[in-house]
Amino acid sequence: MSQNLIKPATIFTSKPPPICYFLFFIILCILGFYALHFPPRIPQNAALYRQMFLSSGDNYTLYSYLRALTEHPHLAGTKPSLDTANYVKTHFQTLGLETHVVPFRALLSYPFHASVALHFRNGTAVKLPLNEVGVSGYAVSGLVQPYHAYSPSGSAHAKVVFVNYGREEDYRTLAVRGVDVNGCIVIARKGDDLGRGAVVEIAEAKGALAVLIYADGDRNRGGFGSGVERGTVMRGVGDPQSPGWPGVEDGEKLGLQLSEVLSRFPRIPSLPLPFETAQIILESLGGGLMPQEWRDSGQSRFSGVGPGPVMLNFTYQGEKKMATIYNVFAVIRGSEEPDRYVLLGNHRDAWTYGAVDPNSGTAALLDIARRYALLMRNGWNPRRTIVLCSWDAEEFGMIGSTEWVEQNLINLGAKAVAYLNVDCAVQGPGFFVRATPQLDNLIFEVTKKVKDPDSEGATVYEKWTTINGVKIIQRLNSVDSDFVPFLQHAGVPSVDMYYGSDFPVYHTAFDSFDWMVNHADPFFHRHLAVTGIWGLLALHLADDTILPFNYHSYADQLKEYKDVLSSFVDNSISIAPLTTSIEELYSAAKQAEDEAKRLKEQEATATSVILKMRALNDRLMLAEKGFLDPEGLKGRQWFKHLVYGPCNNHESKLVFLPGIADSIQESTRMRTEDEQKAIQHEIWRVARAIQRAASALRGGTQLM
Repeated sequence: MSQNLIKPATIFTSKPPPICYFLFFIILCILGFYALHFPPRIPQNAALYRQMFLSSGDNYTLYSYLRALTEHPHLAGTKPSLDTANYVKTHFQTLGLETHVVPFRALLSYPFHASVALHFRNGTAVKLPLNEVGVSGYAVSGLVQPYHAYSPSGSAHAKVVFVNYGREEDYRTLAVRGVDVNGCIVIARKGDDLGRGAVVEIAEAKGALAVLIYADGDRNRGGFGSGVERGTVMRGVGDPQSPGWPGVEDGEKLGLQLSEVLSRFPRIPSLPLPFETAQIILESLGGGLMPQEWRDSGQSRFSGVGPGPVMLNFTYQGEKKMATIYNVFAVIRGSEEPDRYVLLGNHRDAWTYGAVDPNSGTAALLDIARRYALLMRNGWNPRRTIVLCSWDAEEFGMIGSTEWVEQNLINLGAKAVAYLNVDCAVQGPGFFVRATPQLDNLIFEVTKKVKDPDSEGATVYEKWTTINGVKIIQRLNSVDSDFVPFLQHAGVPSVDMYYGSDFPVYHTAFDSFDWMVNHADPFFHRHLAVTGIWGLLALHLADDTILPFNYHSYADQLKEYKDVLSSFVDNSISIAPLTTSIEELYSAAKQAEDEAKRLKEQEATATSVILKMRALNDRLMLAEKGFLDPEGLKGRQWFKHLVYGPCNNHESKLVFLPGIADSIQESTRMRTEDEQKAIQHEIWRVARAIQRAASALRGGTQLM
């Protein structure tokens, strides 16, 4: 350290210059401003408003919102979708809320024509049905025919091979039996948590010409076997022509023929099939015998996997075109910290009617807006700003939310407290939640305040813990809803919640208001529960003087990950860097917890205490950003979060620490020395990220 520093005594023994008096005056003015404009909140009032929020819930109101939202199909980029956006906007405006509509231009994908026909050896052919059985008048109703968004147009005339779920291990099983899919059309069934895009990607790598995907019938779909699951097969998220920046009008757009854009799309066509049509194809297959384990899992009717002997003629024609999408926002400005944002989001667009996905969540968002407006009429204003977000084009790859996050990345990085996502609010029975770990305790506390919709006299927490046990909060590793850009790109603490683990009419024409009323939530009590939890979480995050974040939970979770990771690496790999950094996070979490206790015990009217609370809150809020790395994940640089994000290898057994997981999977293709270096480097990257989070939580800077 330099020895030329001025000694402290020289500062205080001489007479202060006039500038010191001026600076002292400025500081007093600043403190006075905060004391005047940031008066203390009265905890009793906050509790009363939270109780008022819960007691103002009304299941019939939720029923009426959902009925209006699902009157017509509303695929993103269409006129009915714009009508739905206007419905949400008008609702916010009628409540007297500050309302904004933010448009973007994005590349979407729509079908023109599709056909599949079996050609037999005797020269006969049978054209197979592709639409839902019992659904007529697609054009009149506005229903889009079943298709895979961003599938390339193409045709194939080839033999068919059944590939089970389409996993790498399924292709290995076929190879052992001498079955090669190169030059064939493959048919796969949905399952084993492998997304449709991954199924197509793997088939493409194996040399397949086209892919057909179906969902098992009555066994998994509750009697809705004729429903056909639409969906996207694009890789990544956001508008493919504006990767990393917002797709605004007259903004930069990459050409469709650039490799960076083309790499987002499959090179072989694909289609979803009705269950009944898939059975016809499977029954026609000869070739090698189906493995016993495939038969045991629901395919016992069929004996062959192909190829052949029949030929399949496959055609798909679609188009990719620019469309305008619309995000709609309602803003409730904070009275004390208006520059801190608590965001609640749900997407509005649907493949068909969208009663479950996503408009059960939209109905909940509209009801939260109604209840907040009621609180405001009774004198409430949040301490921090609340933003209600209605996203567009999520079904095409989280496009609306991603473009907005990219447009507001700097502000979100510095000012966003948390993002609370609800996609499908109600799918069926049972409460499920995914979150970043610092929010665990808050989720537990809030669910203790909300009545369980299926058990008289019990809370959601009591029923939830009874069914699921202790480890009941899942994490946000996947890429399947609008929390992705907030957490995995911008580093905003996030939550995603819903009732029901799955539902049989997912992305089909049967995802209708009638199905919701008759099957998922007849009395809308589950809607009421999700709305209560969602809105109450936001009230705590917006009103609590000290943010209810607990980073000890985060350190616990990271320690668990480290312990699991140790079983995947040998002694040549050191996990000591992770051990050290996690200990640092434990220490920083303890310091933050102790500081929060001290501040809560002090008089909240003191200006110095108010400023200390503000500083602590900023550290609690910004610590999540420490887990971001500017270089992102290898091969997927847009994804910046090193703890939660997608693994590149579909066979990875680790569903966390994606960079490390990928390096372990790739190690089988490297020399031993290169393998060790690659894994060790990723471990160091994560260790540094944890240290950054701990440093942000402690505050201050590391000086020489």
